[in-house]
Amino acid sequence: MTSQRAPERGPSESEAAGTQQPRRSTGAVWLRETAIILVSAFILSFLVKTFLVQAFFIPSASMEDTLVEGDRVLVSKLTPGPFELHRGDIVVFKDPGGWLPSSPRAERGAVAEKVNQALTWIGLLPQDSGEHLIKRVVGLPGDQVASEGSGAPVTVNGEPIDEPYLAEGVAPSDNSFDITVPPGSVWVMGDNRSDSADSRFHLGDPGGGSVPIDNVVGMTFVKVWPLDRMGLLRNPSEAYAEVPDPS
Repeated sequence: MTSQRAPERGPSESEAAGTQQPRRSTGAVWLRETAIILVSAFILSFLVKTFLVQAFFIPSASMEDTLVEGDRVLVSKLTPGPFELHRGDIVVFKDPGGWLPSSPRAERGAVAEKVNQALTWIGLLPQDSGEHLIKRVVGLPGDQVASEGSGAPVTVNGEPIDEPYLAEGVAPSDNSFDITVPPGSVWVMGDNRSDSADSRFHLGDPGGGSVPIDNVVGMTFVKVWPLDRMGLLRNPSEAYAEVPDPS
């Protein structure tokens, strides 16, 4: 007598429903991935701005013709730090006190102001130059920087400097000065000497016009805007090649 096998029982509707994975909506997945990308981009931008590179814009004519008003530049925060400052470097530094005149800021709406602050904080907008300046390092700690004025050359440790970056037709210095840069400071001057209220004009300040290195945000290394002025900013090391070490 042949036995018959019972037909195999398929899963019930309830069991089948229990094994199905819930399907995420396409919109939810897109929102989640977009949020991850945006947050990652903001974090990366903030880290780059804090430790590596920051954007600034040029607010005045004091560095013409090397930099003109309205230029956007990038500043390496690795100098000073892992890399040392050199004579000829262009640096952005925080006002040591009294270098910048107080000027009224353009009024923005509350929302626009918050957005501007947020984008600047994460590095997507150039830093407001309201409390920063940009000049060229001429003297390092211990250097004797001097000029007899009336168009005489600037000397560093007694060596006259041939400065190829000076604005056309502008004398090295109309002011006379003679100072030894104190430890932990630098002597800075604009390339447009006739229109630059630089270290020469702060001889009566603490430090005799020198800027504490702690105030230096970083070294400017490239112009990024406008596009027709984009280019690297190289240190004119040949101008300082013959300068002896400070005695």
